Parts: sequence; structure tokens; C-alpha cells
Amino acid sequence: MEIGRSGMQDRDDIIPLFHTLRCPTFFSCDHGFYRAQLRHVGYCLVWLDVLDDEAAAYIRRLLRHQSFRVQAQRMGKVVRVRHGGVSYWQLHERKERITGW
Repeated sequence: MEIGRSGMQDRDDIIPLFHTLRCPTFFSCDHGFYRAQLRHVGYCLVWLDVLDDEAAAYIRRLLRHQSFRVQAQRMGKVVRVRHGGVSYWQLHERKERITGW
């Protein structure tokens, strides 16, 4: 699905758009999206900290993970996906969580 407008490139343009969508999960290779202060009950942000040609495989892997399989499990989280596992910031929690595959 295409959303937004041509030329949208940074968080200042993209984050407000998520507030208009119904529970999106946004995948990006931009490390700037992995910030605890970006947590919001209405969406999930995922930083794919993997090689570009591995992105699709790791998207599938995350969506099959028992802690992220259901949309409701992902909401309110900012997630980092990497070879060694998954780390994430969850809404209303102070500490970063880390889980394996």
C-alpha cells in the first residue's frame, strides 16, 4: 500500500502520517527510527539492522516471532531487528528489552 506523498523522507514527515493510519507497523533501514521517545500506542516502528538484501527475510522472521506475531503485540513498540535477535522499547516501560530468535 502506498501512503504519504512524493518526497517524504524524514521522521518529521513520516511520524505524523502514522497517526492517521490504523495500527501500522513501519519497517525501515534508517537507524534514526530506533528511539524510545518515538513509542506510541497507535503504531510500531521497526529498524532493520541487517543488510538490505536480508530485509525481506528478517521482516518475515519478526512477523513470525511469538512476541510480535499479532498486530496488538507490536503496537506501542520501537523495535530493532538484527542477526542476533530483537531488542525493543515498549510504551510505559523504562528499560529496553532484548529477546532472541
